[in-house]
Amino acid sequence: MSQYIDGFIIPVPKDKIEDYLAAAQQSAVVWKEHGALEYRECVGDDLEVEDQIPFPRLANANPDETVVFAYAVFASKEARDEANKKIMTDPRLEKMCEEVGKIFDFKRMAYGGFESRVHE
Repeated sequence: MSQYIDGFIIPVPKDKIEDYLAAAQQSAVVWKEHGALEYRECVGDDLEVEDQIPFPRLANANPDETVVFAYAVFASKEARDEANKKIMTDPRLEKMCEEVGKIFDFKRMAYGGFESRVHE
């Protein structure tokens, strides 16, 4: 059974990481209540790489920003689709989006759905 992953890359101002993480903790509750098996928010730590594209450049992050790599795991794409219908209509999310919109620019967030092919 292959799982399905929603992934996010988000440039976040370094001085607003704690605010972001507080909102992310609330988001995790909503995602998990509606079907996510796992929910992670990972703050960039070791992002300076050579001979590859570093995440800050990929995310078009400014010098005062770091990159958050976040993902939610679902049992299947169908389970993800059902969960997202509920998540997007959950009143808690609307309130969170207002707060998070003060922390980072949603238009700069990258998002995609991914079929998990290797899971060990």
